[in-house]
Amino acid sequence: MSGPDPDPGLVLGRYRLARMLGAGGFGVVWLAHDERLQRDVAVKVIPREHGGSGATRAEREARAAARLNHPGVVGLYELDHDEHSTYLVSELVRGRTFAELAHAGALSDSDVARIGIALCDALDHAHERGVIHRDVKPQNVMVLAEPDAGAGFAKLADFGVAHLVSADALTRTGDVVGTLAYMAPEQAEGLRVTPAADVYSLALMLYEAWTGVNPVRGHGPAATARRLGRRLPRLADRRRDLPFELCDAIDACLDPNPNRRPEIAELREALAAAEPHLSDEGGLVEPATLVRFGLTSAGDRTLVQRLTASRSTVPGRLAAGAATGALILAALEGLGPEPPVSSLAAALATATVTALLPRLGWLAAAACLVGWLASPGADAEGTALVLTAALAPIPFLLPRAGLLWSAPALAPLLGVVALAPMFVALAGLCSTAWRRAGLAAAGFWWLVLAEVLSGDALLFGTADGTTGRGDWQNSLRGAAEDALYPLLSSPVTGPVLIWVVLAVVLPFVVRGRSLGLDLLGASAWAAALVTALAGAADLVASSAELDQARGAVGGAVVAVVVAVAAAAVGLAARPVEPEPLP
Repeated sequence: MSGPDPDPGLVLGRYRLARMLGAGGFGVVWLAHDERLQRDVAVKVIPREHGGSGATRAEREARAAARLNHPGVVGLYELDHDEHSTYLVSELVRGRTFAELAHAGALSDSDVARIGIALCDALDHAHERGVIHRDVKPQNVMVLAEPDAGAGFAKLADFGVAHLVSADALTRTGDVVGTLAYMAPEQAEGLRVTPAADVYSLALMLYEAWTGVNPVRGHGPAATARRLGRRLPRLADRRRDLPFELCDAIDACLDPNPNRRPEIAELREALAAAEPHLSDEGGLVEPATLVRFGLTSAGDRTLVQRLTASRSTVPGRLAAGAATGALILAALEGLGPEPPVSSLAAALATATVTALLPRLGWLAAAACLVGWLASPGADAEGTALVLTAALAPIPFLLPRAGLLWSAPALAPLLGVVALAPMFVALAGLCSTAWRRAGLAAAGFWWLVLAEVLSGDALLFGTADGTTGRGDWQNSLRGAAEDALYPLLSSPVTGPVLIWVVLAVVLPFVVRGRSLGLDLLGASAWAAALVTALAGAADLVASSAELDQARGAVGGAVVAVVVAVAAAAVGLAARPVEPEPLP
């Protein structure tokens, strides 16, 4: 036992504490500098007043870490104590926890899979050496500040409750340790734990990251405990856009029976197979995200590196670029005088920039278009105001979905051929309820503003009091009074609620389990759409151009085809499950 240090900032005679990094029930973690080896380290200080529990936990963590040497595991350098505290000295990992990044929406689907692969490798290494972590959760996973530096993309930390297979004194049956909301059912019951417990916890962590919901966590410990051991909702039911093989693998890992769960290597294989097909939009390939969380500087990743990392969304980026370019071409040709540059050249440039940088490219194109219309040379201030009203809400309705920012244009295009209600089904194909609602609202908003700009009736037509674009295109006040005010002060915008609600519920009635059931569900959904639009027509008839929704029946019928076809594609992609043995 070493004596007390004369310098209160120096512990164990070599580690100078700099600043506190975090605190928990068993001690405080400090950033420290090893004055002997001249390197920064993390020092967990466990005061003696915590009694034997803290010291036992520290000893367990040290024994577990001593067996491991892997880039996906936080390395432990030293365990020691003095008369005041016990100290665990470990590798300093610069980065943020998985919990912080997931909570802030900074992880893409691809990021989650990559982190899962790294953790599978770390846990496989641990399991081979007789170490079961028993507390895999978002707070115990560090995402590195330099994921491309060769030291692993993520690291598993805190082996303080690890199960050491050969250490009988530390692995008594009946001990319940870990975090309830991520705990395997057999672990919560105090039964013997196996590597399958870590498989369950990791799968649950990934499930939560992809859906935004931990299906086990209740409003309190008692409610959470009651959910342990239940069959959880299938991942495919919440995220229909994810590969079905991946969803099946996660569901299998969450089987309440540990004997039926796949091994960690099988989970890794499923994650690796799915990762190239997952979106990385808005995640750790985005410079703004990296800078925001201090993970790395934007300049550390070249454009080529970002595009290489974005291989999974190349088709989506190309489609987004083409759509934005087409919109710019149509606007330059149809909304103002002859532009100062070639419309085609401007559209091609917009498409290229938007494909490379979807959100920045879209925002830049929108700003340039509105700025040109509002300039003295174009003299179309009124048109610029209406266009601003259309464009401004999109980043807020579809945050972190830059690839979809031009998709609302499909609603007025469908309206031209009397199929506008079909757009509700397209919005219903999005992965999350918020995104379905946002896209449906954005499509409806662009539809009614397209009616104002064009003078054509695409759904219910323009509101009473709206005049033609020729009367207000050169006047801000005229556009406000004769275009936007009649629209916003009439019930014509009310049907947006119908679009939003039906887009949100579509995946719950067309679930991709049975073609027959999907046809019934989609037909009932289409009937609800037609009925709701008919009811809305009664409300808007006195203030709108038409007394019924244009294309309600035709659009609903095509919507059924779209929804069922999309579900059928997913159903066909699912592997056939063998019948259980008797």
